[in-house]
Amino acid sequence: MRIRAGESAGLGGAAKAVADRARSIVRLELQLAATEIKQKVVALGVGIALLVGAALFAFFAFAFALATVAAAIATVVSTWLALLIVTGGLLALVGVLAAFGIAAIRKGALPVPEQAIAEAKLTAEAVKNGKQ
Repeated sequence: MRIRAGESAGLGGAAKAVADRARSIVRLELQLAATEIKQKVVALGVGIALLVGAALFAFFAFAFALATVAAAIATVVSTWLALLIVTGGLLALVGVLAAFGIAAIRKGALPVPEQAIAEAKLTAEAVKNGKQ
């Protein structure tokens, strides 16, 4: 280790130099971590924005697909009836999805930790039996 002008050459000077370099390394590591996090957050933000844009265009594509189905049905029946058929199909789909969703919610509702309760009862019983 080189001795700079004005620094003492003793053990205290060496310890101070090591401490200064350690602080400098820690400071640089923190700056590096902050820079990495900023880059990742920016990339995440761009990715989320692109996905939102894709979802918006997917919604419009789905709407046009439904309009296409209605137009195809309208070649056989009148336009209002074709639109009514497509609307009825969509409402039926909504009903089925809602029923499955409600069933899934009811199945997962009130998450009771059954194993923990059973273990607590066993522990309480063991303590009660141990006192008597």
